[in-house]
Amino acid sequence: MTEVSEILMSVLSTIRVPRPGDRVHKDECAFSFSNPDSEGGLYVCMNSFLGYGSKYVDRHHAKTGQRAYLHITRSRKTQEDDNNSGSDDPPKKKPTRLAIGIEGGFDVEHEQYEEEVKVVLFPDRQEVTSEDLASMADVVKERVSLSMAGLLAADSVSHTLQVQQWDGEVRQESKHAAELKQLDNGLKIPPSGWRCEVCDLQENLWMNLTDGKVLCGRRYFDGSGGNNHALLHYQQTGYPLTVKLGTITPDGADVYSYDEDDMVLDSKLPEHLAHFGIDMMTMEKTERTMTELEIAVNQRVGEWEVIQESGTTLRPLWGPGLTGMKNLGNSCYLNSVMQVLFTIPDFQTKYVSNIDKIFDKAPADPTQDFKTQVAKLGFGLLSGEYSKPAPDPGDDPNASTEPRGDQVGIAPRMFKALVGRGHPEFSTSRQQDAQEFLLHFINMVERNCRSGMNPSEAFRFLVEEKIVCQQSQKAKYTQRVDYIVQLPVPMDQATNMEELHEAERRREEAESSGAPPPSAPRAQIPFAACMAALSEPETLTDFWSSAVQAKTTATKITRFASFPDHLVIQIKKFTFGLDWVPKKLDVSIDVPDTLDLSALRAMGQQPGEELLPEVAPPPLMTPDVEVKAPVLDDSTVSQLCEMGFPLEACRKAVYYTGNTGIDAAMNWVMGHMDDPDFSAPLVLPGSSTGPGTTPTESVPEEHLATIVSMGFSRDQATRALRATNNVLERAVDWIFSHLDDMESMDVSEGGRSEGGSEASREPPPGPRVRDGPGKYDLFAFISHMGTSTMCGHYVCHIKKDQQWVIFNDQKVCASEKPPKDLGYLYFYRRVVE
Repeated sequence: MTEVSEILMSVLSTIRVPRPGDRVHKDECAFSFSNPDSEGGLYVCMNSFLGYGSKYVDRHHAKTGQRAYLHITRSRKTQEDDNNSGSDDPPKKKPTRLAIGIEGGFDVEHEQYEEEVKVVLFPDRQEVTSEDLASMADVVKERVSLSMAGLLAADSVSHTLQVQQWDGEVRQESKHAAELKQLDNGLKIPPSGWRCEVCDLQENLWMNLTDGKVLCGRRYFDGSGGNNHALLHYQQTGYPLTVKLGTITPDGADVYSYDEDDMVLDSKLPEHLAHFGIDMMTMEKTERTMTELEIAVNQRVGEWEVIQESGTTLRPLWGPGLTGMKNLGNSCYLNSVMQVLFTIPDFQTKYVSNIDKIFDKAPADPTQDFKTQVAKLGFGLLSGEYSKPAPDPGDDPNASTEPRGDQVGIAPRMFKALVGRGHPEFSTSRQQDAQEFLLHFINMVERNCRSGMNPSEAFRFLVEEKIVCQQSQKAKYTQRVDYIVQLPVPMDQATNMEELHEAERRREEAESSGAPPPSAPRAQIPFAACMAALSEPETLTDFWSSAVQAKTTATKITRFASFPDHLVIQIKKFTFGLDWVPKKLDVSIDVPDTLDLSALRAMGQQPGEELLPEVAPPPLMTPDVEVKAPVLDDSTVSQLCEMGFPLEACRKAVYYTGNTGIDAAMNWVMGHMDDPDFSAPLVLPGSSTGPGTTPTESVPEEHLATIVSMGFSRDQATRALRATNNVLERAVDWIFSHLDDMESMDVSEGGRSEGGSEASREPPPGPRVRDGPGKYDLFAFISHMGTSTMCGHYVCHIKKDQQWVIFNDQKVCASEKPPKDLGYLYFYRRVVE
């Protein structure tokens, strides 16, 4: 032990005690998904507090020279151990609050585990226990003991993120509770046998605390629940507070305030109930509270019955490329997207085939390195190391006897934290749009692949838009880059229109009579109709023609200027109702297994076709009016952006409506969505954006590098950014829309003058896109269940070796009936002839 004591003394300066704010990674390896439960446990560096599995700790020691690591191993307590422990601890309580790591919330502690810790000294892996420290010098014992205790007491990074991201319920005292007026109408409510006073419904009943009316609750998205009679009563009377019958116990009840639009507390609830003859102390709960209903959904978010193939027993699959992913709290959108991406060879080659090279070049903190964390995720999904059956649920009486399909799987905590960092939505535990996350991730890949192979090129393609002035018959051609084809859903083309009209008639009759609504049929939309809606000419009624110098009618035709290796199609199922509330179209579309888009290939300028002159439209203001920078209402711009509209279009809407509010701005957006420059940057009348202007702000070097990595020169990238106020996404669109202008730039890359001979001038580099035949095979699709992208659940189906496989978070099974007609995102690969 003298030798070990001497080693500790020599490395004492490298052993730190965690301080508040230090990031402690003690439950996941920086390079793999090993954790203290894994074989070999986890080694936590006692200097950087980064965790490493047994496979990677030697790499870290060799690279940094760090010798002291805290080795943490955990093993699950057996049922027998728990029963014979002799502990007086109370039984584990069910969660009663939508929160993590706090009283009443979901438990994320590890009391069901036995944990063993010791210090390990490298390279010889000499072990030091707490008992060994007792016989060492005081200075060694104190520093090492404090470091060990600090590491064990510190919250891990993943635990801290969980608590920060999810605290779903903090009920406040209602403003109406203290002074609530109750009518002296002599009404007494019996302790049971309740019915809705309008429709006789016997469940989901709410009693108004002002007049004692017993009425049914809201109708759910699937037609179940109530018939909205309690809500209608509030709208008619203004009586705000209701209590859910069946949830009343001596401890309280569910109280909802329609005025405050939230679940609330009522400190005078016993008094308010007694007014109608209800004694809280004698009531028993007969219905689940709203919190219990929400928690039940969160606890079973991965259960088989919530997905489309619930009617069949599915065969679990294991092995390489068949690894499940744990749901971290509404992270199924991320799980589904990443499962699909790592079936694409470009992503496999970039991140998994080069994993050793990526790890060798990783920075000091690999948890914050994009390439490292993507490679770690890809290897975890493809290697098969984590594709193993989950631990048996044991003696749980509620456990199913059917094959469960649950895996050990991987929990992408570091990856999710990294790609979501700084993003207002993806940094939270709320449900998100899978399509938006796919584009967000592609954007991150673009930024991190400025040199070398860029796997996002597999999706990148060019779109050609041809606008023809109907008065002059002259045309304008523009190109833009895109990654996803957004396919419209023409509801008026449904093949079962008569059935839909009849269902709507029955629904209206039921609503007027107060009866429960009948089940609604699903609209059957031909895929061919969706493609026709995409490709048919679009009429522009307010187009400014440079040929006639006036506004006139034009037609716009959209075609593919190139076909990508992998084509992503989004079915535009999500729209806005008349009240601007997002809603989902319930449609079935016969999406084909094979797709031929050759007929949609862009042809470019035709022989004899004249182009519209490149003349800017006249300013909207008279020249004698002083042009000042607009002061835009940021809150209105943000509200419009949150609805999914482009940033520059939102800025225009606020500017051209004079900051008069969201309603006026929304009307402007809806009236100008068809404008060809709808998403173009806001340019003030009288401002100069032509060549030779001096920018008032510098061009971000990061944005320059991103555009240059796509195949353009530095000068071209600079011009595009200056023309779009340094907005990267708009600059990329701008540069593809001005390819002809690029050829006539005064200064080419490298500062060469235009004075050189024409023969010595090389053509400007074009967009780096792949092209080939427009024939594709379907290999994956992502499905969504729920009323909007902000709620519900995502799963994906992927074809592997001619067999469809369903990935539902941690469950991976052979698919029996892949619901190809109900998908949201479809992924095709090019057919190589």
